[in-house]
Amino acid sequence: MKKIQLISGLIIVLFIGGCIDNKQKQEKKENQTMSITKEIFGTYDNKEVYLYSLKNGSGFTVRITNYGGIVTSILAPDKNEIFDNVVLGYNGLGGYLENAPYFGAIVGRYANRIAKGKFVLDGKEYTLAVNNGPNHLHGGIKGFDKVVWDAEEIKGENNPGLKLHYLSKDGEEGYPGNLDVTVIYSINDDNELKIEYSAKTDKPTPINLSHHSYFNLAGTSGRDILEQTLFIDANKYTFVDDSLIPTGELRDVAGPMDFRKPMAVGRRIDNVPGGYDHNYVLNNNGIFARVAELSDSISGRTMEVFTDEPGMQFYSGNFLDGSITGIGGIVYKKHFGLCLETQHFPDSPNHPEFPNTILKPANEYKQKTVYRFGVK
Repeated sequence: MKKIQLISGLIIVLFIGGCIDNKQKQEKKENQTMSITKEIFGTYDNKEVYLYSLKNGSGFTVRITNYGGIVTSILAPDKNEIFDNVVLGYNGLGGYLENAPYFGAIVGRYANRIAKGKFVLDGKEYTLAVNNGPNHLHGGIKGFDKVVWDAEEIKGENNPGLKLHYLSKDGEEGYPGNLDVTVIYSINDDNELKIEYSAKTDKPTPINLSHHSYFNLAGTSGRDILEQTLFIDANKYTFVDDSLIPTGELRDVAGPMDFRKPMAVGRRIDNVPGGYDHNYVLNNNGIFARVAELSDSISGRTMEVFTDEPGMQFYSGNFLDGSITGIGGIVYKKHFGLCLETQHFPDSPNHPEFPNTILKPANEYKQKTVYRFGVK
């Protein structure tokens, strides 16, 4: 009889313990729901600038400001579940206003370069601002990275996001047409940052939007990116002249340009004059696919890149020179960050053989890129 009572008591204890454990798990789950918060970041051009924080249940956090659509920080875990910021940036708005080489920004109306700031469209020559040697770069003197976007919070339970809108008026920076642009940033429980772009115009105009974060999977450890390993799914790249304008030749990746097998960024960089700053012709055939992966063996962090764009600019932070002190007091020296800018090809308006970048009023511009963070 005593044995039966003992067993019954154990069953009751286990049942109550299980209920408590399930309740604690449920409470923990409820405390780890997705969220988006907003705080004042400053003012610019007589407009309020905000900083939005998107956070998932595990703590993965992306902070974005509506000035330039800039991603100011990405907090991602390492193999020990320690979170650290993996992009270059500033603590406050002032740094971005004073000296920011496109840190984390949306770049456009045309990302990358247009030769001599000129192109011909429907028989008319257009002249753009020249802001990079003899060429036009990333939309000109006041591109999309230097304007205040209208912002709308998206408070979805599974993927909080931020919807940004900007109307680029006809003639802005020399471009034709009123271009109505929307960019949506969102995250999910897979530690993915998704960027969706769309645009409409009332006149034919070139468009090539991209995201310009400088990534460093070592976080704020003070290490550069030269020992981090990079994979790029591309057989060719757009060969360029001395001012980084494509000649029209799609050259085979060979030697130091070949990242089809994962390779340390710095292993062959000395064989590339000036370092990497090249547009890779992706093998995805314009279909959304995994096109690149960056990994850091010390932290264990990885970042995969998915896109439906035909090209990706790999830039190895060659012009960082130690003159910028960023988040955490880190001095950004040469190669302290790298960019993987999904895009159409540079100078496409002057190369009809390249994938088309002219948006017409009857059509809508759409593209999508995902950066997925993980560990291994």
